[in-house]
Amino acid sequence: MPLPRVLSAIVAIIFALGMTLLGGWYFTLGFGVIIYLGQLEYFQLTQAKGIAPAAKTTIVVSQALLVISTIAPTTLADAVLPVAGTCICFYLLFQPNLASIADISASILGLFYCGYLPSYWVRLRSLGQAAVSNLPLDGFWPTSLNLDALPIGLTTTLLAFFCIWAADIGAYVFGKFFGRTKLSSISPKKTVEGAVFGVAASVAVAIAGSWLLDWSGWPLTGLALGLIIGIASLLGDLTESMMKRDAGVKDSGQLIPGHGGILDRADSYVFTAPLVYYFVTLLLPLLPN
Repeated sequence: MPLPRVLSAIVAIIFALGMTLLGGWYFTLGFGVIIYLGQLEYFQLTQAKGIAPAAKTTIVVSQALLVISTIAPTTLADAVLPVAGTCICFYLLFQPNLASIADISASILGLFYCGYLPSYWVRLRSLGQAAVSNLPLDGFWPTSLNLDALPIGLTTTLLAFFCIWAADIGAYVFGKFFGRTKLSSISPKKTVEGAVFGVAASVAVAIAGSWLLDWSGWPLTGLALGLIIGIASLLGDLTESMMKRDAGVKDSGQLIPGHGGILDRADSYVFTAPLVYYFVTLLLPLLPN
């Protein structure tokens, strides 16, 4: 693997772990930067197709959604989506040039794909944070290595990240050396063998994590979470590849040396966020201890 790719991956991992550990507004700020850069790349893809979306309005309401998800994740966050969509359509209605269906659709997809779905990471990380925050801006710094002393939002977010990383690395390495069967014409380099091994790696990490966190129903809960994350991360990767293919570009950007753009690295996280959030908040509480 080229050195620039390795170094940029290390920097990205340090940044992700740092903001995740702190949580609170530190996590929101870090994620806000990622979403902002990702939306810029997304709108560049749409503009390459001759589409004129409401880029600035969508970016602003997406950042507002992150703020609301931090302040009131369980009460107001979902209400922001229809309001934000209304603001986008209102903006497009009063442009000098008549907006097309493609303009409206690309704008709403930019809000949903690059704003609303990733906001679930903010909601997930905020779980249990208020009770243990010991830094300004609702931040948290662990004073013990005891997992029970850590907020559930931190442990679950880290577990989800580890599963995604395991799936990506497993699929890349195994597919590179042992892949023979092409998975999809959307992404010619992906193989069935790599995809299966990536999902298996995600499952292995999730099962280990469910044991360490003493989840109810272990190891079945770990198996279920690993499958969800492994499959959702793969679908996120293929979805972004489909958009790039339609736009006629190889990478969504050139921000990260050796990796391409933000979307090229964050595509696996988009669909996984709400699934992990509802897995933890809706399914796990239903299981007997």
